[in-house]
Amino acid sequence: MKPVFLNRNQSLGFALFLLAFCLPCLTISAADILGRVELGGQPISGVKVTLFATQGSDAPLKLATAVTRDDGSFLVSSDSGREDGVLYLIASDPAKPLVLLSLLDNVPRANVVVNELTTVASAFTAAQFIEGHSIRGNPLGLRIAASNTPNLVDPVTGQWGQVLLNPLNSTQTTTLATLNTLGSMITAFARVTDDAWGAKLLKAATPPGGTAPVDTLDAMVSIARTPWAAPKEIFSLFEEAYPQPKDGSRRSAPFVPYLAYAPDDFTLSLCFAGGGVYSPGRLMFDAEGNLWSGQNWMAGSQSGVNQSIGGGVSKLSPNGKALSPPITGYTGMGIDGVGWGTAVTRDKVWATSFNGKILVLDFAGKPAAVESDLPFTEKLLGLMGIGVAANGDVWIADGVQNQLLYFRGGEVKAGQIVKVPGLKSPFDIVIDPQNRVWVSNSQSDKVVRFPVDDPSKAESFRVGMGVRALALDSKGNVWVASNMSLDFPPPVIPDGASIMQQFKIAAAHMLKVLSSDPTMVTGVVNMIRPDGSQPAPNGFSGDKQVSVPWGLNVDGNDDVWIGNFWGRGVVLMAGDTPRGHAADIKTGDVLHVFKGGSIQMLTDVSIDPAGNVWAANNWNNLNAAAAPDPNRPTSTWGGGSGITIIYGVAAPVQSPRMGVVRAAN
Repeated sequence: MKPVFLNRNQSLGFALFLLAFCLPCLTISAADILGRVELGGQPISGVKVTLFATQGSDAPLKLATAVTRDDGSFLVSSDSGREDGVLYLIASDPAKPLVLLSLLDNVPRANVVVNELTTVASAFTAAQFIEGHSIRGNPLGLRIAASNTPNLVDPVTGQWGQVLLNPLNSTQTTTLATLNTLGSMITAFARVTDDAWGAKLLKAATPPGGTAPVDTLDAMVSIARTPWAAPKEIFSLFEEAYPQPKDGSRRSAPFVPYLAYAPDDFTLSLCFAGGGVYSPGRLMFDAEGNLWSGQNWMAGSQSGVNQSIGGGVSKLSPNGKALSPPITGYTGMGIDGVGWGTAVTRDKVWATSFNGKILVLDFAGKPAAVESDLPFTEKLLGLMGIGVAANGDVWIADGVQNQLLYFRGGEVKAGQIVKVPGLKSPFDIVIDPQNRVWVSNSQSDKVVRFPVDDPSKAESFRVGMGVRALALDSKGNVWVASNMSLDFPPPVIPDGASIMQQFKIAAAHMLKVLSSDPTMVTGVVNMIRPDGSQPAPNGFSGDKQVSVPWGLNVDGNDDVWIGNFWGRGVVLMAGDTPRGHAADIKTGDVLHVFKGGSIQMLTDVSIDPAGNVWAANNWNNLNAAAAPDPNRPTSTWGGGSGITIIYGVAAPVQSPRMGVVRAAN
C-alpha cells in the first residue's frame, strides 16, 4: 500500500499536537529532551533513539536510550553530558539499515524532531567528524558544525531553517531542492522502494576509492564528503523512486521543491551577508572560528574601479551571523576600502587600506591603536596583503611603492619599511618554517623569497603572470595563484598606478582578450618546494578549469582550494602527495569545480575548523564594477553579494592561519 505523506504544515501541526498531548503524561526536567521521530512526515514507532555527547577526539559518551512509542515520541535525559561537547541523537530501525541523525548544540532542547531533513543537514555540517554512529573531532569544529545545522534545518520542527529560507538562498540557489531531494531518498530507502533500490543507493554513494556505506546516515555522510562523485547516478535513483507523471505534474516525493534536473554535484551551501559584507577580499578566521574580511567597497554604494566609497572590516560568527556593524563594518584609523589586506594574529586583527592606512582591531572590533602609533613619516599609498609568521611577525605589502612594512612580533609601534629587490606591486606574503618571507608580484611573473634577517639575499621564482595569493601547506610548499598563464598577453600598467587603477587596467585588458575568444581561459597555480624546485614549472591549469585564479588556501589534507575570479567557481585541486582520493589522482589534478547561484566572481576561499569552505564574492556585475557610466538599475551590483559557505567538503584546519597550514583533527 502506498503511504500517505503529510505536507509541511500538517506535519508540524500534528507534531505540536502530539507533544502537547504527551507533556502532561511525563515528568520533564530541564535536562530532558522530548522528541519525535518522523519519516515522510509520519511518526514511526519501535525505533531505538540514543542520545550522545561528543568528547572532542575521544569516543562520544552515550547518555541515554529510548524506543519510540506509537506516536513516534521519545524521552531521553542529557544530565551527564559534558559542557564543552555537543549533543546528538541517533534513531535506528532494528529491522533495516535506516539511521537518522539530529545534531544539537550543548544546551538540551525541550522538543526536537528527528527526520530525513535533520539527517541530511547534520550529515553535511558534521561530515568531517562522523564515522559510523560516532561523532568526534576538534571541539571547536564540532561546535561550528552544531551551530550551522539550524541554518539548514530547524531541530525543533524538523523543517527548513531560517537562513535557508531567506531570499539569498531559497530562490537563488539549488540548496533547498538538493536538501529535499536527499531527504526524499531516505524516505524512499525505508518505505517506497525495494531492497535492490536501496543497495543501488548505497553503491552510488560510495566515495571514490572508499568503502560502500552501510546505512542511510553513512550514505549521506559519503555524499556530503564527495558530493561530486556520482550525481547523475544518485539523481537517476531519485527519478526511479519518484517517477515523473506523464502529464508533467509534480512527483510523489514527500519534500518539495526537489531537483528537476541531474545536478553537477549534491553540495549544500548557504550565502551570508550583513555586517558590511560587500566585495570581500581576504578571508581569515580567528581562534574561535569567527570570520574576518576587509571589504573593497561600502555595501549599498555604486562603487567600482572608477569611483568608490571604501568598505570596512566585517566579522561573521562561525555560523555566518553578522557581528560587525551594518553597511560600514568596523572602521577606524583612517581606512577607506580594504583590498587583500586582512590578517588575524593570536590577539589582533590587521587590515590595510587602498589609501595607505592600517587598522588594528581587538576581537570586539575596537581599534587597538591610533594612527600616531605607526612609526612612519613617509606617506604610504596602496597597501595590500598581510603575512603573519608563526612567531607573530607581521609583514605588509605596499602595492604601489614596491616595498614591505615589517612589524616584529606584531608590535604596532615597532614597524619599519623594508626594501627588497625584485618587487613589482607586491600583493601577498607568507612566511615559511625557515623564517623566509615569500612575496607575490601582481605586476610580474615572479615570486620573491628572502630570509627575514637579510632582504638583500632575495631570490625570484617564475610562476604565472599577475601573481596573487600565496599559501603554505603542511610540508612548507608554497602554493601560488596567478591570474594569467605565461602565454597570455600581459596588461601594460604604469609604475606608480594606484591599486584601483591597476585593477581597472587589468580588468579591461582581460575582458577584451577573453571576450575575443569564448573558449579561452587563463591562469595557473604553481607549487614551489622549500628547496625552490617546481614539479610543474608551467603550473597547473586543471585542464583549463582554473580560470583567473585569485585566492587559494590549503586544507587539513593538504588539498588546495582556489577561488576562480573569471570562472565564478571554487576549484578543488589535489595537493602534494594526495591522500584519500582515487588511486589515479595526482598532484595538480582538479577533483571538482563548485558552482552555484550564490557564487560570483571570487577572490579568496578559506577553510574553517569544521571543514567548511568559505568563498568571497568579490565582484558580480562587470558593467557596474568597471563601466565609466554603469547601468543605473544594477549600479550597486559591482561588488559581490555575500560570502558563500560550502558545507563539510574539506579537511578541517586550525585557526588563525599563521605560517603553514595545521590540520584540526
